Amino acid sequence: MIHELADVQTQNIGKNTSIWQFCVILNKAVIGSNCNICSNVFIENDVIIGNNVTIKNGVQIWDGITIEDDVFIGPNATFTNDFAPRSKQHPVEFSKTIIKKGASIGANSTLLCGLVVEEYSMIGAGSVVTKDIGKQELWFGNPAKHTGYICKCGKKCDASLICNECKERLR
Repeated sequence: MIHELADVQTQNIGKNTSIWQFCVILNKAVIGSNCNICSNVFIENDVIIGNNVTIKNGVQIWDGITIEDDVFIGPNATFTNDFAPRSKQHPVEFSKTIIKKGASIGANSTLLCGLVVEEYSMIGAGSVVTKDIGKQELWFGNPAKHTGYICKCGKKCDASLICNECKERLR
């Protein structure tokens, strides 16, 4: 489903993906199946988005960003792709940022470019991320700091790295 008020230039969209009003998606972007791209999202050309991804309202996905399967991007999360931006001056290649499978990025978070956010990690709302984030790590703050571990089910693990909800042990 592509809303009639969206400007979608790419043909590279998987089945059962919804794209809502006022989105702009450039022609070389690749978007997987069963995604939900909410209103007012902008997606540039050199972008790959996996399957089952949710991108909430007001997010811009710039050249050089890869988002793997099952990722959640909260409203107004901000990505960057150039460490030293100048008007009308573009790098030969933009920095690469990878958001790995199952990661969640909270609302209004800012991620500096060139980072890797590993599998099933979680970034709290309003965080400013300046470093790579490890697998199943929980980070928040400005600047974001590692504050614990998160289970694949989305609940914080206790000190013994066991989830109180599903009882899975973090590996």
